[in-house]
Amino acid sequence: MKKQEVHSGWKHKLHEVIYEADTPLGKLFDIVLVVLIMLSVILVMLETIEEVDQHYHQILLTLEWVVTIFFTLEYIARLISIKKPWKYVFSFYGIIDFVSTIPLYLSYILAGSQVLLAVRAFRLLRIFRILKLVKFMGEASQLKAALKASRAKIAVFIYVVLILSVIMGTLMYLIEGDEAGFTSIPRSIYWTIVTLTTVGYGDIAPQTNLGQFLATVIMILGYGIIAVPTGIVTVEFSRHKNGDKTKSVVHTNTQACPTCSAEGHRDDASNCYKCGDLL
Repeated sequence: MKKQEVHSGWKHKLHEVIYEADTPLGKLFDIVLVVLIMLSVILVMLETIEEVDQHYHQILLTLEWVVTIFFTLEYIARLISIKKPWKYVFSFYGIIDFVSTIPLYLSYILAGSQVLLAVRAFRLLRIFRILKLVKFMGEASQLKAALKASRAKIAVFIYVVLILSVIMGTLMYLIEGDEAGFTSIPRSIYWTIVTLTTVGYGDIAPQTNLGQFLATVIMILGYGIIAVPTGIVTVEFSRHKNGDKTKSVVHTNTQACPTCSAEGHRDDASNCYKCGDLL
């Protein structure tokens, strides 16, 4: 019985360090994780520079092995510290962790698998999980709530932009034609979207006076169109930041369930809201 308690005790401590950020060790672990993730991504980018790779290949490889071994041990520790490991294995972040860790091992087993090394950049996605740090948790929740509240308005806005692009693109096809590079309506719609977003690749350009006038109108519309979704999200973000007076504020912490790894529990919660297990 005592042996089982000791076993569950160290597993509980390991779980707190890896999955949570309320303790000093948990915060330190997350900070180290951020540093190693950024280092890994920098290594991936440096390896694609031929001159750098030629001169420092062995150093880059050694550093990548250090990072990979750390993430391998971290992956194993995550499996050990929870009661239902498969919950983590098949979760979004569990898949990201696995996919971003195995490429270096595969490069020594399978021929031609070196191309998978670029997949290591997926480790950047793990930073979203580390944003559970207390100082970022409130801001992340507000941004998530603002984006969720804005999704219907943004969807309608995108629908209007698509309709506008189709109409303007069709007009440009009829006005300019093949001579100016508007060889089809889809290609003309592509030009309209590029112009509306103020990207302006310059691969296609109107030649007639009427076409140039229409292009000017589209360019001016582009400035207004860019501001609309930004304004929608900003208003919602401001509303959630200041607090909706009609709703009560629920404070959450970084505690993760040791059984199902669910996060976002209330400060006063003693049981997991998802599986009911003791926190």
